[in-house]
Amino acid sequence: MSLRWVLRRLSFDTRFHGSFPQGYLRLFSATSYTFPGPRPLEIGSGIPHGAKVLSTGAQYQSCHSYHNVRFQIHQERSALEEEALDPFSLVADELSAVANRLRLMVIAEVPKLASAAEYFFRLGVEGKRFRPTVLLLMASALELPISGSTMDSDNDVSKDLRSRQQSIAEITEMIHVASLLHDDVLDDADTRRGIGSLNFVMGNKIAVLAGDFLLSRACVALASLKNTEVVSLLATVVEHLVTGETMQMTTTTDQRCSMEYYLQKTYYKTASLISNSCKAIALLAGQTAEVSKLAYDYGRNLGLAFQLIDDVLDFTGTSASLGKGSLSDIRHGIITAPILYAMEEFPQLRDVVDRGFDDPSNVELALDYLGKSRGILRTRELASQHAQQAAAAIHALPVSNNEDVLISRRALVDLTHRVIDRTK
Repeated sequence: MSLRWVLRRLSFDTRFHGSFPQGYLRLFSATSYTFPGPRPLEIGSGIPHGAKVLSTGAQYQSCHSYHNVRFQIHQERSALEEEALDPFSLVADELSAVANRLRLMVIAEVPKLASAAEYFFRLGVEGKRFRPTVLLLMASALELPISGSTMDSDNDVSKDLRSRQQSIAEITEMIHVASLLHDDVLDDADTRRGIGSLNFVMGNKIAVLAGDFLLSRACVALASLKNTEVVSLLATVVEHLVTGETMQMTTTTDQRCSMEYYLQKTYYKTASLISNSCKAIALLAGQTAEVSKLAYDYGRNLGLAFQLIDDVLDFTGTSASLGKGSLSDIRHGIITAPILYAMEEFPQLRDVVDRGFDDPSNVELALDYLGKSRGILRTRELASQHAQQAAAAIHALPVSNNEDVLISRRALVDLTHRVIDRTK
C-alpha cells in the first residue's frame, strides 16, 4: 500500500481535527516508512487512549510518523483543493441572479427594440460572463469587517453593499454588450458568440439603437448608486470606448505601426472597462486609495493580457498552425501586436502593411512573415507579463485571515492563468 494512496484516502474520508483514526495509526506504526524532520519536542498528545506502546523508542516512532503524516495529509488536502478551484463556480449563484436581473433591465416598450436589446442576454448566448465573474470575486476579495457597528447592522450594511456591487457587474456587462453591438456594425461582422450578429440578423440601425438603449439603461442603474466618483469612473469608460474605436478607425501610417499607440488603443477599447469597474467595486466598499489602485491595476493588466491573447487567437484560432484563425483583424486592416513584433524582425513587412490588406495576396505575405518571426511568441510573453502584474496586485492587497477572502483572491489569480492558457 503506497503512502500517497493512504494520504488521499484520509484527505477524502477524514476531517482531521486533532484526533487520528486508530486503524491508520496502527498502519503507520507497523509500516516501515521513513519520515524526514527533527524529533518532536512533545510526544504522546495525539496517541489514542488505549493504544499499545511497547517502548519509548516505539512510542517516538509512532508519534514521529503521526506528526509527519498529519502534515503530509494537510499538504495533500491543500493540493487537492488547489486543483479543484473553479473561479466561475464560486460565484455561480450570483451570476445567475445577475443574468436574471439583466434580462429584466433590458425590457423595452417597443417589441423589436426589446428583442434586439435582449439578444445577447438570452439563456445560452450570454457568453462566458467573464467580467461579472471578475467583479464579484473582487468584491469578495476586498471584503473587510466594518468597524463600529453591531452584528445586525453589519449584516444589513454588507447585504446592501453586495447588492450595489452586483449592480456594478450588471452595468459593466450592459456597457460591454453595447460596445459589441456597435463594434459589429463598424466591422460589418456577421457572427458573434457562435450565432448571427445582431446587425446581420436585424440590420445596422436596430443594432445601433439597441446598443444605445443598453447604454441608457446602464446610465439609469449607475445613477441609482448615488456615488459621484463611481458615476464619473464609468462615464469615463464610455468615453474611452469611443476614443479607442476612433483611434482604430483614424490611424496614420506611423500610428498603425506603433506598439505604444496600439497598447493605448487596447487600454481604451478593452482594459478601461474592467479596470475602472474593479476600482468602482473598491470605492463602493469604502476602501483606501491604495487598495482601490490595486483593484484598478489588477483589472488593467488582466484586460490587456486578455486582449493580447485575443490578438494571438485571431491568427492561431484553436489550431497550433498559423493562418487557421479568423484573421478578422488583419482582413480589416487592423494591425495588432503579433504583426508589430514581426515587423521589428522583418522591416520589409512594413511595406506590406502600408499597402493595406484589400489584396488577399498581401494578407498571405504578412502571414508568411509572421510565421517566420517570433511575433506570436513575443505577444504571449507580453500577455504573461501583464498577467503576472495582475496577480502581483492581488498579492499586494491587505493581509486577511478570512477564508472566503483568501479563496476569492486565489480565484482572481487563477483567472490570470486562464486568460493566458485559453484557446478560444
